[in-house]
Amino acid sequence: MSDVIIRKDGRAGRITLNRPEALNALTWDMCLAIEKALEDWRHDDAVALVLIDAAGERAFCAGGDIAEMYATATRGDFDYGRRFWRDEYRLNRKIFIYPKPVVTFLHGYTMGGGVGIGCHASHRIVDDSSRIAMPEVSIGLVPDVGGSLMLALAPGRIGEFLGLTGDRMDAADAIFAGFADSLIPQDQWDSLKAHLTETGDPQVIAPLVLDPPASRLAGWQPEIDAVFAGDTLGDIYRAVPSAPGPAVTRALELMARNAPFAMTCAVEIIHRVRNGLRIENALDQEFRYTFRCGAQGDFVEGIRAAIIDRDGNPAWRHTSWRDVETLDVTHMLMPLGKDALKWEDKP
Repeated sequence: MSDVIIRKDGRAGRITLNRPEALNALTWDMCLAIEKALEDWRHDDAVALVLIDAAGERAFCAGGDIAEMYATATRGDFDYGRRFWRDEYRLNRKIFIYPKPVVTFLHGYTMGGGVGIGCHASHRIVDDSSRIAMPEVSIGLVPDVGGSLMLALAPGRIGEFLGLTGDRMDAADAIFAGFADSLIPQDQWDSLKAHLTETGDPQVIAPLVLDPPASRLAGWQPEIDAVFAGDTLGDIYRAVPSAPGPAVTRALELMARNAPFAMTCAVEIIHRVRNGLRIENALDQEFRYTFRCGAQGDFVEGIRAAIIDRDGNPAWRHTSWRDVETLDVTHMLMPLGKDALKWEDKP
């Protein structure tokens, strides 16, 4: 059985992620297959919209399949990861700028690479099971797949909070933060998909949408904005009050597990993207980090601790945010010259 099922159904081009045993983690081959389908359907008048969903009950897509990146990087081969990210980021942009409606059904976990597939769509549907996050700093990466643009666009400093903590959003939080659009009970999804494929018209979504409950992040925003507004990670830590409220208490708990260097770079990337709100700028800034991250070391160690040995005890190169030199961040995020992303590339 294919890892991604691609077909035309009525007026829709349909893409179903089909690795439920792996929480639909995205492989390189899946990225290339999805991109080819989008190219094939771009000028196909029989396809009025694209519908992307996933098999299984637990996840839309819990991230990228990074085990092979670990295996190659530990051998000193960083080209595999660079090629994967180059193709994945091109796909992320393609979804973002696609000329036809793209409807995604984001049940269960949507994290990392899943955000890049699901949250750049024009119509993003969630339900009570949805848990959306950008947890890359926990493995020594930065929020990528265009996620830095979504973080930069989130209300106030919610983006810095989400990007530095990797905290999981429920449906209400995701809608508030701009990662999703519509809350629809999952028991109505099959009939909605049938209507979408029959009509090719995303306007059939609107009558089914429920008002989301109060967002936890919305209630926390004043506290988050007061602490996460600094120019650097150090500024954020220095702004923590002596008696933090629930938002900052939660943030400190999660950030203690994450790579200090990745968090420092993430703050800088979000700020750069906020000053140039384009998907190309976001992916370019992210790729500067991911291009170099294998050799830098925290990414390999983060994968080891999270999915290889599963000891949950990564030995980061910096023990604290205080140990990160500004010059190291500057070097990590310098332009890549001839190695920079080129959007006209084809697989």
